[in-house]
Amino acid sequence: MLENKALLRPVLGCSVCLSNGLVRVMTRILSVSYDQALLSSRQLLLESLGCQVLSVSDFRNALQHCNEGSRFDMFVLGHSIPGPEKRALVDAFHAHCSAPVIALKRIGEEPTSEADFEIEPEPSQLLQVISSLLGGHAASA
Repeated sequence: MLENKALLRPVLGCSVCLSNGLVRVMTRILSVSYDQALLSSRQLLLESLGCQVLSVSDFRNALQHCNEGSRFDMFVLGHSIPGPEKRALVDAFHAHCSAPVIALKRIGEEPTSEADFEIEPEPSQLLQVISSLLGGHAASA
């Protein structure tokens, strides 16, 4: 019997969470950053919300996952990505799926108006946006 533990199991290319007898599909996030330390920290933060995270550290790899038709529920673009590349990724993600794009921006950086959400790289702001996208389910994490 499982108590207060989640069992993760791949099911037809998805992940499910079995907890307290309830099954729900986990939110899949593609996180992109050119700074490996920030990418790893962000992955831990997002996984603490119960999300399944695929982290990539280069432009070409991010585009490849997008173009292959991988299903993601949202995209997070780090502030270490230069503006022109960030805009190209936002355009590519929107062209291939309807998932929201959260762009983290440096202070003083030009807005990436194509992104669905643009916030400063503060973990609390990222958690607030993701929580709102998940319908408040992540707020207690």
